[in-house]
Amino acid sequence: MLNHIHIRDFAIIDELDLDLHTGMSVLTGETGAGKSILIDALGLALGDRADADVVRQGCKRAEIIANFELADLPEAQAWLEENELDDDSQCLIRRTIAAEGRSRGFINGTPVPIQSLRALGEMLVDIHGQHEHQSLMRVHAQRELLDDYAQHGSLLKQLACAYKTWNEANDEYERLRQAASDRDTRLDFLRYQVQELETLAPQEDEHAELEQEHVRLANVSRLQDTAHRHIEALDDNEQISATALLSRAVSELDGLREMDGRLGDIADSLNSALTNVEDASKELRHYLDSLDADPARLSEIDSRLGSFLDLARKHHVKPGELLHQLDELSNELDSLQHAETRLEGLQTEIGKHFTAYSQLADKLGKSRRKHARTLAKQVTGHMQELGMPGGHFDIVLHARDQAVPSAEGMEKVEFMVSANPGQALRPLNKVASGGELSRISLAIQVVLANNVRIPTLIFDEVDVGIGGGVAEIVGNRLRSLADNRQVLCVTHLPQVASQAHHHLQVSKTRGKAQTGTHIQALDETARGQEIARMLGGVEITEQTLAHAKEMLSKAN
Repeated sequence: MLNHIHIRDFAIIDELDLDLHTGMSVLTGETGAGKSILIDALGLALGDRADADVVRQGCKRAEIIANFELADLPEAQAWLEENELDDDSQCLIRRTIAAEGRSRGFINGTPVPIQSLRALGEMLVDIHGQHEHQSLMRVHAQRELLDDYAQHGSLLKQLACAYKTWNEANDEYERLRQAASDRDTRLDFLRYQVQELETLAPQEDEHAELEQEHVRLANVSRLQDTAHRHIEALDDNEQISATALLSRAVSELDGLREMDGRLGDIADSLNSALTNVEDASKELRHYLDSLDADPARLSEIDSRLGSFLDLARKHHVKPGELLHQLDELSNELDSLQHAETRLEGLQTEIGKHFTAYSQLADKLGKSRRKHARTLAKQVTGHMQELGMPGGHFDIVLHARDQAVPSAEGMEKVEFMVSANPGQALRPLNKVASGGELSRISLAIQVVLANNVRIPTLIFDEVDVGIGGGVAEIVGNRLRSLADNRQVLCVTHLPQVASQAHHHLQVSKTRGKAQTGTHIQALDETARGQEIARMLGGVEITEQTLAHAKEMLSKAN
């Protein structure tokens, strides 16, 4: 949910920090005070299109920061992790708009494209009214709402799995079929490449071993000279060799052991060293004996390494990767040689997979049609209560091309509405009035209250053109929605405002040079005063105050 919003130098707002809470919150204030500015700012933070005109006059840039709690939103958390933007269960979204028009977005401190703000925002907030951030305007969201209502989650997973199996087999078939056109040419080329590599017959780790042997044979004289010189220093010179010197020291110190026992330990250590030197000298002699110049072998290795290098260049791989290259080309050759058989097998598989998919898709389609009728009837009933008598809501399922499966099924879902008696049904996104659109959205959300995807709902203009008992019903429905999500509503009707759990008052401040907007949270006393103002206008009487308190008491 939305915990906090910070706005600076936006429209007529100088600087604003606002904490928001669970339940239903209302924004009220006199006409022109800037009630919708908060909604507009939040929309920008969530990826709406920006205009330099929103920057407060005389300022360099506008800034909006929104802080969200994601503890109960695994989908949003998974999106952040996938994009390497996660930061525990918190999410900080920041948007800046410069006076010259340049706009930047940030998620948890990391710069991101504005499209990323929009993608994440669609999981966090739904703004109802004439607003581009409203999910109900998106066709895929309408399908999701119907499927959520019908509890199709398990069936959709089965369908998606069946679609994936069919699609993978179909893709393989298309690749093989496409390859058939140049199959003969490719086969000839592959046979040549495989034969060339098989003639070389590279072995596992052979190239590295050959290189090591080549270095040894090419430097055998230097290795022999060095080994001979150190054998002489270690053992051959009876006077000054390492073994002679160590042996003399051990003998002399051992003879003094009885005079000073400490010399015995030193003599033992030197004796161990003498043993090690003698062993190393023997190993060095064996090594020297094994070193033989072999020009013929060196020439053979040169030739084979050259063959490795030539083929590696031809295949654009490293010499040590030629064995792997041979395996890959051999597999491709085998696949092409048996392509006809594989194509026939794939045709059979695709048919079986399509049948399995079609059975699930038919089951889903029948269930969608059944639940679409029920959902449409319920939404239509709520529309009557919300100031739209004679209004009608319907859900149309458009058939897709039956030959082209989809992971979402074989229907496109579209919400249709007629706001007034006698009007033809039109797509929901063609409804002109923001107030009507908000109330239709409210009716849909009331029916789908238990199918929560988006945790924060914002209603703008939901009470335009209504009053009296209808307004009270609207307020009651908004409050009921807030039982399991966060609801924020801009309203000018006391019947709606009195139903809220939290009340925010928007007021305009005027200075000598500039005008500003201020928002404050109201306590119970201040709420009574504001509801009374909404009831009675400029002059607040004891009667309007009593009426306001009665409305608040009744709502609570």
